[in-house]
Amino acid sequence: MSGRPFLMGLTGSIGMGKSTTADIFRALGVPVWDADAAVHRLYGPGGAAIPAIAALCPDAVGQAGVDRAALKDWISRDPGALARIEAVVHPLVAADRAAFTKAHADAPVLVLDIPLLFETCAEDWLDAVLVVTAAPAVQRARVLSRPGMTEAQFDLLLSRQMPDAEKRARADHVIETRSLEQTRAEVQALLDKLREHHA
Repeated sequence: MSGRPFLMGLTGSIGMGKSTTADIFRALGVPVWDADAAVHRLYGPGGAAIPAIAALCPDAVGQAGVDRAALKDWISRDPGALARIEAVVHPLVAADRAAFTKAHADAPVLVLDIPLLFETCAEDWLDAVLVVTAAPAVQRARVLSRPGMTEAQFDLLLSRQMPDAEKRARADHVIETRSLEQTRAEVQALLDKLREHHA
């Protein structure tokens, strides 16, 4: 591969098998950057987002880092809060991603696990996007099996996410996660194809 790694975005709605698919890529030796994990690092004790969040909302920062419940409370009370938080956090997330990409500059393929990939227009700078999907009944069963999840919570989460059909329509690659073996085989086939075309 010439110059730099092939950057493939990974996304999918709740319960579609995105985390499992990311783990399969890791097991196959592909470096995976996780946007949610990056935010957790930034919000954790000593995290890079702590000073900026403290300046915006002092009540949301304590010994353990950023208190997400306090942030949510502020967002619910102040219509402008979310935009102000995003304005300081998004550049830090981008810097974390850039550091990851630089650290793995020799890898042929990098996977970037981004839950809100299309919502944040990440496809504009990625080389390709993989969307993982599952049948609606399978998705519902997976999510409702999670501790504390209710039908109402699931429906609310779904209403806040871009519809699966739209994600699939905008994707370069789609994998339906029916079983672990089948998903692993499809990930391997996709990797082989990417390595062949971008060698």
